[in-house]
Amino acid sequence: MGASDVFLDTAGFLALWDSSDAHHATAVRLQRDLAAKRRRFLTTDYVIDEAATLLLKRHSHAAAADFLDSINRSEALYMEWVGQERFFAALRRFCTHADKHWSFTDCVSFIVMSELKIHDAFTTDRHFVQAGFAALLRA
Repeated sequence: MGASDVFLDTAGFLALWDSSDAHHATAVRLQRDLAAKRRRFLTTDYVIDEAATLLLKRHSHAAAADFLDSINRSEALYMEWVGQERFFAALRRFCTHADKHWSFTDCVSFIVMSELKIHDAFTTDRHFVQAGFAALLRA
């Protein structure tokens, strides 16, 4: 794990998964390019939860279940489990950045990315840029 890994955020999953998403075509193309360069994709259990919940709310239970099944079967995605240490580190980051509109899941992602020395996030979310990371799907 490290600098060549790409962190897959909720916005990135939704862009890949939802053909009606404004960033869908770009996301599919970028994912293909990164995979061809043998960049490894990584995410957390918190991001998977957030993405499945959004698919449920925006689309259907079937869409969320299909997403979760695909994630479960994927050999191209590495999962980092948050655990107690990361949870409390994210809690501290969340509480000390009241000036930002970062979600708790964002803070968890930032902790994991910092710990694993990952710079690139497969996302449209500007919060990753605010936190010092590259948001690969930002125009």
